[in-house]
Amino acid sequence: MKQLTTRLGEEKISKLLLNLSLPATIGMMVTALYNLVDTIFVGRGVGAIAIGGLTIAFPIQMVIMAFAHLIGIGAASAISRSLGAKDVEKADYVAGNSFLCVIILSSAIAAIGLIFTEPMLRFFGSTETILPYAKDYITIILWGSIFFSFAMSSNNLIRAEGNAKIAMATMLIGAILNMILDPIFIFIFKLGIKGAALATIISQFITFLYVLKYFYSGKSSLKIKLRHLKPRMHIIIEIFTVGFAAFARMVTGSIVAIIVNNSLRIFGGDIALIIVGILHRITMFLFMPLFGVVQGMQPIVGFNYGAKKLGRVKEAIKLSLLTITIIATSGWLIAELFPFAIIGVFTRDAEVIEKGSTIIRIVLSVIPLIGIQIVGATLFQSLGKAIPSLILSLLRQVLLFIPLVIILPRVLGLELLGIWIAYPAADILSVILTTLFLRSELKKMDLSLW
Repeated sequence: MKQLTTRLGEEKISKLLLNLSLPATIGMMVTALYNLVDTIFVGRGVGAIAIGGLTIAFPIQMVIMAFAHLIGIGAASAISRSLGAKDVEKADYVAGNSFLCVIILSSAIAAIGLIFTEPMLRFFGSTETILPYAKDYITIILWGSIFFSFAMSSNNLIRAEGNAKIAMATMLIGAILNMILDPIFIFIFKLGIKGAALATIISQFITFLYVLKYFYSGKSSLKIKLRHLKPRMHIIIEIFTVGFAAFARMVTGSIVAIIVNNSLRIFGGDIALIIVGILHRITMFLFMPLFGVVQGMQPIVGFNYGAKKLGRVKEAIKLSLLTITIIATSGWLIAELFPFAIIGVFTRDAEVIEKGSTIIRIVLSVIPLIGIQIVGATLFQSLGKAIPSLILSLLRQVLLFIPLVIILPRVLGLELLGIWIAYPAADILSVILTTLFLRSELKKMDLSLW
């Protein structure tokens, strides 16, 4: 088998893109499917109002995930470099210190969350009706957050030592087990939304055991002993410094959710919060394959740009754009043609189905164009141009969407409709601005896609 570096510079772009994108897409799609199925079981087994509880809990889970990514991605980078330099002892210390950081941070987050549960949920946009459901769910999630954080953080460590199959297995085990346990706890044991939370935590606990078994089975190149958990500040600082960008991206996602939830609480109430919870699951499922494609594109573009093979760079960009546009357009067509059927999968509530069907058409109205924004942001990342990459990564969800979701309902007086319009408005503006960035960069490389 050819080495990857040889393949990146020589193999047919379409074959390369498929081989590099598919594993990432499968892992992300299964995770998105779990979130989708989880919401369906809660909506069908508990009621539409319980979906509102998931909506409020989600940004809190994003904060937990952000800290797990902070540690996992920072440690993974340090481990990769240490193993490359044949400094195995340092790699072991990085892994051990990452375990220590996960234990301390997840315990601190859980303690704060459990002490201030109700004020925290109100801050995240909960109404009085939704509050009991959100509280029941997030309380159990917080108790088990250490297993969730450990599994997510360790996934990055396993990937860093080059074991992509085991890393994918850790994602699949948790997601599939969760989908099996959800109906058992919700429908058979009648545990309601608490059952959904228990299913999540038990699944993550099993994943945690699987990861521990992997590390101590001799299959891992990391040999983590008790002494490696002793804190070394230069290693912890290195982990936090490298992982901060990933942390910031996830935390901004949580900030967006807080602003949206509170705006919906003011202008739309319970129904709007239920609908946005369903919409987020649908859009997450739709976007995962798009991100899978650009994950495959990134090493192809980066390698061939470094090798001065600009024709292959252009081909990779064009093929990625075409693939993403086809996938996004397919999802858009299904959503536009069958919105009642899609919303009806989650709930039997007639009002939610009626209003949600109109809203899904508005929110997803320009999704076929979004490939330009996703490919553009990834292109600059691949080229090692940090500032344009950061701007484009934050453009759609933070720099444009947050001001729009504040201005349209309040300043322009559109109220609830303004929140829904903010989604396609941010998409259109981000595509226009990304196109300008993209054309300028391609012109510097003497390339043109159009």
